[in-house]
Amino acid sequence: MTTSTMNFSHTRRTLVIAGLAAGSLPLQTAAQTTAAPARTPDVVYVPTPTEVVDAMLKVARVSGKDVLYDLGSGDGRIPITAAKRFGTRGLGIDIDPRRIEEANANARNEGVTDKVKFVLGDLFELDLRPATVITLYLLPTLNVKLRPKLLTLKPGTRIVSHDFDMGDWKPERTLEVGNRNVHFWTIPAGGDYPKK
Repeated sequence: MTTSTMNFSHTRRTLVIAGLAAGSLPLQTAAQTTAAPARTPDVVYVPTPTEVVDAMLKVARVSGKDVLYDLGSGDGRIPITAAKRFGTRGLGIDIDPRRIEEANANARNEGVTDKVKFVLGDLFELDLRPATVITLYLLPTLNVKLRPKLLTLKPGTRIVSHDFDMGDWKPERTLEVGNRNVHFWTIPAGGDYPKK
């Protein structure tokens, strides 16, 4: 089944990131799985269109060997699609408990609960080190705020952002998907990056 036939609701979207390493999914601490958000979401929830999800997964070259972290995972469509299509393991995090409930229901409906998990929490508090791929749909200011944390990840970790860039960190590739953009970076060795 493709993402176009998945039964995802089209309410609002908070944040996105994807990436997971081999082995069991690391579940987060109790503080990251509480019943209420620790703070107000930074962005309004807007679902990523199916064609953009497809482009994000394609440019990141995801496979069954990857661990995908989706930061601001909303209804879970990115990790769920990666799991169904490529066998990718994934973790989604969102600050809105309604989105986590929805994403877990979607994972059950799509039969991928053995591959993907969704946790309630603040993406800035999440340990990103297990990820081999991270997906984002955040505002430019949030991408820049997250950038120092991303640059501490293992060299070769792939980062994909829907629409928004990383300030002066030049993307390796930018794809146009209709009227939207998909930006792609690879974490460099040494934490330095090519500037625009």
